[in-house]
Amino acid sequence: MEENKLFSKVFLWLAVGLLLSFGVGYYVSTQANMINNLYKGGSLILLWIVQLVVVVVLSMKIHKMNPLTAKILFLLYSILTGLTLSSIFIVYKLESIIFVFGETALLFGSFAAIGMFTKIDLTKFGTYLFMALVGIVLASLVNVFLHNSIMDLIINCFAIIIFLGYTAYDIQRIKQISYGLEEDNAAIFGAFELYIDFINLFLRLLEFFGKKND
Repeated sequence: MEENKLFSKVFLWLAVGLLLSFGVGYYVSTQANMINNLYKGGSLILLWIVQLVVVVVLSMKIHKMNPLTAKILFLLYSILTGLTLSSIFIVYKLESIIFVFGETALLFGSFAAIGMFTKIDLTKFGTYLFMALVGIVLASLVNVFLHNSIMDLIINCFAIIIFLGYTAYDIQRIKQISYGLEEDNAAIFGAFELYIDFINLFLRLLEFFGKKND
């Protein structure tokens, strides 16, 4: 499979997923009834469960999946994520969200380029990145009860570093995995992996630089 052609498709699908998510998020944030329904009862928990199911299916079944099914699941996940992102348009100023999005795109692009062109084998760092990610998740859960602002700042700093590392790592991982996948499935898988990296990086940067509504 031609590498340039693959990554053209990967980044095209990544752009589609991000635009869909932020478009859905912004639209939902302007609809009071939708917001009320989304954040009452167990609607949000159900949404998270469905997202998790889609993640598991895409991650584990992509090798055997019909390309059309893979595309539909990726778009579905982007829409579901957009629903959860609706809250940021309520909490933060729109111009601040746009600024942080641009900042995220710049950082993301820089580390994607590192992953693309470096001669260093970054895939061997996967275990360390995963262990660091687990540590961040556990620390975040602990801080839910501690409400320590300093600890929250430290967690955010490490999370940004981890997801930048994952961006470069996933670029090389996509190259490896693509050899065993149909071209469209490889593109969707790559876009999905990078989409998760981008969203997590964006949310962490938004906590640092986002300006909240009055």
